[in-house]
Amino acid sequence: MTMTEEEWLQTIETLCESKVEEFKLVGYEHVTAKEVWECVSEKYAKTGVPAMHEVVNDILSLKVMKFMNFMTISAYRGTHF
Repeated sequence: MTMTEEEWLQTIETLCESKVEEFKLVGYEHVTAKEVWECVSEKYAKTGVPAMHEVVNDILSLKVMKFMNFMTISAYRGTHF
């Protein structure tokens, strides 16, 4: 079964929101789903978006430290809005 683009995007958004809620539970109150996706999808810039199971794994296995490193580097580069 293949997903439509809309279903794909909804799945990504739901997973990113889930990660946001997880981060809030450990004290990171100001994280957004968009920021989570930016962090996870950064590595897809050169290779393209992989299969759904890989994207799901990348989102759900994202650790706070990796996310905070991404945010810090983005701030230094001026790429975070």
